[in-house]
Amino acid sequence: MNPAILLVDDDSSLLKLLSMRLEASGYKVTCADSAERALELINDQFDLLITDLRMEGMDGMALFNQVQRLYPQLPVVIITAHGSIPEAVTATQQGVFGFLTKPIDRDQLLQTISAALASTSRSLGKWRENIISRSSIMENLLAEAEQIAGSDVSVLVTGPSGSGKELMANAIHNASPRHKKPFVAINCGALPEQLLESELFGHTKGAFTGAVNKHEGLFQAANGGTLFLDEIGDMPMPLQVKLLRVLQERQIRPVGSTETVPVDVRIISATHRNLEEAMLNNDFREDLFYRLNVVNLHLPPLSERPEDIPPLARHFVDKAAQRHNPKVKNISSAALHELAQSAWPGNVRQLENIIEKVTALSTTPIISDSAVKRALANQEQVIPNFNEARAEFEKRYLIKVLQITEGNVSQAAKIAGRNRTDFYKLLKKHELEAANFKG
Repeated sequence: MNPAILLVDDDSSLLKLLSMRLEASGYKVTCADSAERALELINDQFDLLITDLRMEGMDGMALFNQVQRLYPQLPVVIITAHGSIPEAVTATQQGVFGFLTKPIDRDQLLQTISAALASTSRSLGKWRENIISRSSIMENLLAEAEQIAGSDVSVLVTGPSGSGKELMANAIHNASPRHKKPFVAINCGALPEQLLESELFGHTKGAFTGAVNKHEGLFQAANGGTLFLDEIGDMPMPLQVKLLRVLQERQIRPVGSTETVPVDVRIISATHRNLEEAMLNNDFREDLFYRLNVVNLHLPPLSERPEDIPPLARHFVDKAAQRHNPKVKNISSAALHELAQSAWPGNVRQLENIIEKVTALSTTPIISDSAVKRALANQEQVIPNFNEARAEFEKRYLIKVLQITEGNVSQAAKIAGRNRTDFYKLLKKHELEAANFKG
């Protein structure tokens, strides 16, 4: 089906000319001679909105703001005879996909339209609808994800905490032939070794204290589908050996059982750790790494794709408003500007937390820049995820025992209830030198 474009301009001659050009290039074009008329015509069947900036009545940016509230995934290209760098920068920061000046170059127009259509999940299918993105870096990554989704190769998704690794894994599953079967996720760093083994492989009745019933593990739950192993870098070494055996033999052995069970699952794993470094430190098996890392997809931090911040922010406002504060309808342009200028060390997760907070506390229908400034000034109050909180506690604890023992590793390890080897691994993990604490 040819992509559908809604074209808006109060200049009837330009509207006719652009319409003819686009229809000649294979697009289905609907014309509107005002922003008000465009709002009457627009629906979720359009793939792109192209609008003039300067029009009688509602202008192009006001139309864009209305459309973003109604259809946040719809890309918008603005054309104007009054183009300027500040105007273009402002429009882009607010989430406008493209900004073209009159007279419009035909090739540039078609290239912009092609890029805009490639950026929308509507043109790429429902498989990636939960990933809100306009940036070229993410679009290239999603194109690669869609390409490898059709095969059964193992995928390792890397990237900083909060960058959306599970969403990417789920998107790959949705685009794969396995999409009608389960997508099952587990955080390998959130459970102790025995419980993690039982969750993955299952157990028989009486296999260990508390095993009062037979339990099918997640490999069996995901049979025919995809198993997502989050934070694979935190998996204990003994379980790494068992996981490797499952990948090689395509069968599992529940805890306490002498029989194996065949399984058919695709493995997608993720980590924020540097697994190459972990292999050098003997914290991660090299053979398992190469089994998991057939294809690597690296998610960039949010700071490297600031153009994604406005559509993400609007999406999170809508989501948070439904849950906490229905009177909130939108976020101001000035607030979006504040968000676009921030560093976001916690990435998309941190952005969502900030938006949820300001939406819940907002006393006005439009979230103001002052509310965002206050929230950004108190970013340390944003609740970290479990792994981040645990890592921070570990580091503070290690520093404390090293201070108490003045850098004596034997005494510090004894206080911590760890052997010296494990204690040294913890120090290395948190980049601490015992010598720096000697009196």
